Amino acid sequence: MKLATLHHGADPDGRLALMSDDLRRCRPVADMTMQRMLDLDLPMARLEALAGPEEGFDPDQCLAPLPRAFQFLDGSAYVNHIALVRQARGAAMPDSFWTDPLMYQGASDGFLSPTAPITGQPDWGVDFEAEIAVVTGFVPRGASLDEARASIRLVMLLNDVSYRNLIPEELGKGFGFLQSKPRNACSGIAVAPEALSGWDGGKLHGRLNVDLNGQAFGRADAGADMTFDFPTLIVHAARTRPLCAGTIIGSGTVSNRDADGGPGKPVRDGGAGYSCIAEQRMVETLLSGAPVTPFLQPGDTVRIWMEDAQGHSIFGAIEQQMAALP
Repeated sequence: MKLATLHHGADPDGRLALMSDDLRRCRPVADMTMQRMLDLDLPMARLEALAGPEEGFDPDQCLAPLPRAFQFLDGSAYVNHIALVRQARGAAMPDSFWTDPLMYQGASDGFLSPTAPITGQPDWGVDFEAEIAVVTGFVPRGASLDEARASIRLVMLLNDVSYRNLIPEELGKGFGFLQSKPRNACSGIAVAPEALSGWDGGKLHGRLNVDLNGQAFGRADAGADMTFDFPTLIVHAARTRPLCAGTIIGSGTVSNRDADGGPGKPVRDGGAGYSCIAEQRMVETLLSGAPVTPFLQPGDTVRIWMEDAQGHSIFGAIEQQMAALP
């Protein structure tokens, strides 16, 4: 099952649509949003019965699958990424980060469409972060791993935008992200886990492609080097409170180490590259003493996508251009 949310007049939550496997056709479902589908926990057979006739699909009509979500919780499942970014800002990494997931609660009142611009001021250090995300059904407080695994309804891609130069001062206050984390963008297509050949019940295996200005920037395997899988992240999030249907759980920036255990090499040097600029800058600092790659500048374009074994797009592409705020 592949789903999208389409523009529907002035309705900020759009209209749910069932997608064809090749993402060329869709069947809108009248009077149905993604959130309502999740609240009712509707099975595929019921959605098929409610869907209208097939029509052509225009990716530019996509909103985020959940344009507004009740909750967004972003983990840092790839500890290699945490280690590099913390090293970049001179922060020590506690040993517990390898055994206890790191997670923050982000803004969820608005997610960007896959083609909406990334906005910010260049001196804020505007960066993209390519992630995998899941959407849950209801999760009870104190959920077990099996309950958490069974709660995963959909999988999608996420660009968790960060203003890197605002993060150190903000975190230095000891109270978490706010100004340094603007609205994120999601892939236009969300897919049921059982429809993903690379899904193993907790991780999505496969290459997460990232291009920056048309050049290969990241080719990391989303299933490799993931210290905490999605059921583990969900259990962590639901330790003291239930999670409502429609909760979005992000993986954190996908990050691979080298085969020899190194921090990673750029794609041009035969490595898997990086899923954010901050990682490349940190590796440059380790190798030469200073970062070389700038953060996003006005006009820069980032493209994030995944393909199946036949080379077909799974989630559509997040393709955004940076635009400077006044």
